[in-house]
Amino acid sequence: MLAEGDLAPDFSLATDGGGDVRLSDLRGKNVVVYFYPKDSTPGCTKEAIAFTELKDKFAAANTEIIGVSKDSVKRHDNFKEKYDLDITLASDEEGKMIESYGVWVLKKNYGREYMGIERATFLIDAEGVVRKVWRKVKVKDHADAVLAAAQEL
Repeated sequence: MLAEGDLAPDFSLATDGGGDVRLSDLRGKNVVVYFYPKDSTPGCTKEAIAFTELKDKFAAANTEIIGVSKDSVKRHDNFKEKYDLDITLASDEEGKMIESYGVWVLKKNYGREYMGIERATFLIDAEGVVRKVWRKVKVKDHADAVLAAAQEL
C-alpha cells in the first residue's frame, strides 16, 4: 500500500479536453491526486466543486490538482461543463493507476460487496514523494485540509 514517504508511481493518463497528464512532467510542482468513484454523483460533485473553488490558492502554493476516476474522457468533459469545473480530470478506465495507488478496494454498501474506488487523496511534493495520504475521505472540508497541507510544503 502506498504510504507517506514513498515515491509516487508515475502515470500517464488521458484527460478532459483531449489532453493528457504525466506525473513526471509535473516535477518541480506539488501535485494533489484525488481519486473519486464516479462523475456527477453527489459526493464526487461536491468534492470537485470544492477543489475548483480553491484552485487559485492551490496554484499560489505551487500545487496542481488532478482528479482521477474510471470514467471516460467524454464523461469528464460533460461533468466539467455541467458544473463549471476548472481542474484536471484524468481517466483511468483500465484501472492500472488506481491499482498502483492502492485505491481499488472491496467496498460494502447495503449488505452488498463489490470492488470500487476508495475516495482517497495523495499530496505529492515537487520531487515526486508522497507527503500526505487521506483515505476513506469525507468530502466536507476535505479540500480545505488538503490546501492547508499543500501550503506547508
